[in-house]
Amino acid sequence: MPNRRAVLRLAAAAPFASLAMPAFAMTPEIYAEDGIAIDGTDAVAYFTEERPVPGSEAHIVDWRGATWRFSSVETKAMFEADPEAYAPQYGGYCAYAVSRGYTASTVPQAWTIHDGKLYLNFSRPVRALWARDIPGNVRKGDENWPTVLSA
Repeated sequence: MPNRRAVLRLAAAAPFASLAMPAFAMTPEIYAEDGIAIDGTDAVAYFTEERPVPGSEAHIVDWRGATWRFSSVETKAMFEADPEAYAPQYGGYCAYAVSRGYTASTVPQAWTIHDGKLYLNFSRPVRALWARDIPGNVRKGDENWPTVLSA
């Protein structure tokens, strides 16, 4: 059994304990490998060409802490005019993971456009899970976003 003095020291130190703990960084708002969103894929091309198209280092936009690449001056301009319309939902994190309450990386080839919004997934098999109930998964993802960034 600890002595009274030890218990009092612990009680007095408790309010300051959090000051000595390391700070944990919040997950970034945009999923970006090496600072590049969607692995360098043109976000607008999902809408205009209905497929992932590699972006170019010649056509970049810095938005929300990430670098976005585009395949042409035109798609770059479209993104700059309305980035919210073209950027993937949930910051480009796996939509299925966000619907389940956590974040996960994504690949450009596992994508879906639903109700005019782009959603990315961890892999094509995960996209198949996502596709079983897209409206339900969107509802759950919307409920979880952005609090999953601090989870």
